[in-house]
Amino acid sequence: MAGICWPNPPLNRNWMTHQSSFNPQKSHGARCCSAAPGNGNGSKTPRLLKLAVSGVTQLLRLFSFSEDRRLDDVSTGEKDEILVSGVDDVLGILKADYNNAYFVTGVFTSTIYADDCIFEDPTIRFRGKQLYSHNLKLLLPFFDSPSIGLQTIEKGVNLETNFVLAKWRLRTYLKLPWRPLISIDGSTIYELDDKFMIVRHTERWNVSALEAVGQIFTPSFGSPND
Repeated sequence: MAGICWPNPPLNRNWMTHQSSFNPQKSHGARCCSAAPGNGNGSKTPRLLKLAVSGVTQLLRLFSFSEDRRLDDVSTGEKDEILVSGVDDVLGILKADYNNAYFVTGVFTSTIYADDCIFEDPTIRFRGKQLYSHNLKLLLPFFDSPSIGLQTIEKGVNLETNFVLAKWRLRTYLKLPWRPLISIDGSTIYELDDKFMIVRHTERWNVSALEAVGQIFTPSFGSPND
């Protein structure tokens, strides 16, 4: 979700949640100022694949500069007055963003993210919420009948670090001649600083990076909700 492919380095094994039963060793990921977790099957993403994804992302950025400026106003508008005083506030805002299908609309509450937040998933890693917003918008023209459903969202704490864990399901066709279906179940860890700003955003997937990219080249038929 962080880059052009929908499919990160693993979280500390000592992650202990007081409010969440999440086991980081069993999930995949993108994060904003965080190191992303590994693939669900424990395999590492090939370096060549990461380079290819980064290269495609850069090319798409070059061809999307004009539309991106217009959409920037949409994704950050009317959210500047939001005040956050605790983890519950962040959880509520994230839940609302998921309810608005932020990944498939490009509209999210950017003010709860640190400017230099690090985002990572199994295929790409970069720093900056503006770049994350840009990358989301690069994907939008390719979506056909997209949906992202929030399955669970909860808060937790690791030592003195608060975080929010969201589990979700992404389904979308791509506007390509063979109309491939992207189908990924995943989770995102939003790690917070002492001011309750998101400083790490890490995605984990139920498929490997290679399997996720392979979906792009697989013809499919039917509905994303099937």
